[in-house]
Amino acid sequence: MGKMIDEFNSYRTRMNERIMDTADTNIKRFMALDTTTYAEGALNVKTKEMLGLVASMVLRCDDCIKYHLGKCYDEGVSNTEMNEIFMIANLVGGSIVIPHYRRALEYWEELNNN
Repeated sequence: MGKMIDEFNSYRTRMNERIMDTADTNIKRFMALDTTTYAEGALNVKTKEMLGLVASMVLRCDDCIKYHLGKCYDEGVSNTEMNEIFMIANLVGGSIVIPHYRRALEYWEELNNN
C-alpha cells in the first residue's frame, strides 16, 4: 500500500486498540454496533460502504472518509461508481465538501495505484 494508506491504517489500528483497552461497556457496544451495521443484510456490504462514504463526506469527517474509501476499494467499487458517489456527496453537502472531495480523490487514487 501507499504511504498515506499505511499511515492511516497503522494509526487507526493502534488507537482503536488503545480505546478498547480502556473502553467501558457503552463504547464497546457502540463499536460492535458499527461493525454489525455494515455487515451483509437487506443491503449488501458494497452499498452500505458507499452510503457510509457519502455520509462521511457530507459530515466532513476525513478519517471516516478514508476508512470508507478503503472499504469501497475492498468491495470492488469502480472509478465510475466512485465518481458518482463523489457527485452525490457534493450535491447533498454543498461546496463545503469540496476540500474533502480533493483529499478523498487523492486517497482513492493512491488505493488504485497499488
